[in-house]
Amino acid sequence: MRFKLDCAMKLSKPVEADIKEIIASAADLLKKGAPDGEGAVIEKCGISGDEIQMTITSGRYVRPHNAVFRLKNHLCAELGKRYKVGVREIHGKRYTIEFELENEPKKEIKIPYAEVSFSGKKCKLDIKNVDENFLQDNFADRMINLVKEKADAELYEGKGEHWELLWEGKKRDYKWAKDPTKEMEKLGWIMHRGRGQWIFGPTVTRIIKTFESIVVDELIKPLGFEEVIIPKAVTWDVWKRSGHAKSIYPEVYFLCPPQTRDKEFWEDITDEFKITGEVPAEKIKEKIKAPIGGVSYAQCPPLWPYFAGKTIADDSLPIKVFDRSGPSMRYESGGIHGIERVDEFHRIEIVWIDKEEKLMETHAKLLEAYRHIFNDILLLEWRIARVTPWFMAQEGMIGVSEKKDVGTTDFESYLPYKGRDSPWLEFQNLSNNGDKYPKGFNVKAQHGELWSGCTGIGLERWLATFTAQHGLDPAGWPKEFAKRAGKLPDGIKFL
Repeated sequence: MRFKLDCAMKLSKPVEADIKEIIASAADLLKKGAPDGEGAVIEKCGISGDEIQMTITSGRYVRPHNAVFRLKNHLCAELGKRYKVGVREIHGKRYTIEFELENEPKKEIKIPYAEVSFSGKKCKLDIKNVDENFLQDNFADRMINLVKEKADAELYEGKGEHWELLWEGKKRDYKWAKDPTKEMEKLGWIMHRGRGQWIFGPTVTRIIKTFESIVVDELIKPLGFEEVIIPKAVTWDVWKRSGHAKSIYPEVYFLCPPQTRDKEFWEDITDEFKITGEVPAEKIKEKIKAPIGGVSYAQCPPLWPYFAGKTIADDSLPIKVFDRSGPSMRYESGGIHGIERVDEFHRIEIVWIDKEEKLMETHAKLLEAYRHIFNDILLLEWRIARVTPWFMAQEGMIGVSEKKDVGTTDFESYLPYKGRDSPWLEFQNLSNNGDKYPKGFNVKAQHGELWSGCTGIGLERWLATFTAQHGLDPAGWPKEFAKRAGKLPDGIKFL
């Protein structure tokens, strides 16, 4: 790994000084923390008026973007003492970084701020005209890591996420094998409205609300969870700390506030609609601010600012909460299909926070509650699989967590109308997230370390699973579910 930085330091005023002598006196500073002979080196330097120009090189240790600030502090002290001159700013004219990857990239790799070139496994980053913040905030190290991340990701192309079967229930016989979405549309129970969005009429809403009541009665109340309301408008600060800001952009619905509420500013828009009857969307784009974030994509991250920067008393543990206050949205693109894969979806999100051992106890109790619901009440054919942890998948990572007990199990259901050879439907998951969120949001325990877990109950996915396996006639539904649902509302008739 080799680094070469050509940079200039702007002084507060011109000065005539023996700059080489001053720089030479800083040699030991550039070696501090590095093995013998592996610190940074000033290859050349000179002064012209109010600017010091220099070239700094190094290997892995004391990289130039760190060394230059050691030099700045040294020069400020020496020049200030001798000439009453300070260093105003640092400008990176050109920064060249060379390093080697484990595998030769198969395709071109691009990253912001740099020209990237390869010779086999060897990578070269050529970065030009960067300011002091770029150097001080270690952008260079992040760029190296980003290239490595992209190169590593190529190894997993076509492999998909990790999937490992843990348990599978018994096969069931089915008398009904139709696509429930199409059949419910024919009956007028549901209506497609917008991309990946559905209106659920009274009949289907009763089914969904019955699912909710089962979850409350069989899981939430027995395990002591309390209801909260979590925002569905999520700002960038949340996604930066949760990790989602690394990769969610192709799937998020963005939130863009208007530039102003002034009616005159919007008058041309309202006038055009009054004349044409059409909303001038392209003109609206010119009158809104940059996105402040997006609509809830994963339901639990916007809960965490409630705890951010605080220490939770031991007698407040475990924290057990759930939210069902509104929809989440995800741009599914070509993946939209029926009620099971939508852009707008409704979910009961369950979150618990505790010490590791106790967290695992709650996880086990949740799993048993789900087994009871699926096996004894809904009578589903389903299975459990260990998969790439949801937070890793949503951050664009592949594989499984290296931490013991941290990970996601997916609950998958068989869809009879698709056949035995088709993929099963992931209709919810159960995750132990380890210390990811407590650390990301700087949440501490009075004693010990905090972990968290979450489990999302996707109501559209439950609906798709239940109706695909049991049909739409209550006479064919499991007796316990039918009893809880009661007499279904009469459908709305249209003439």
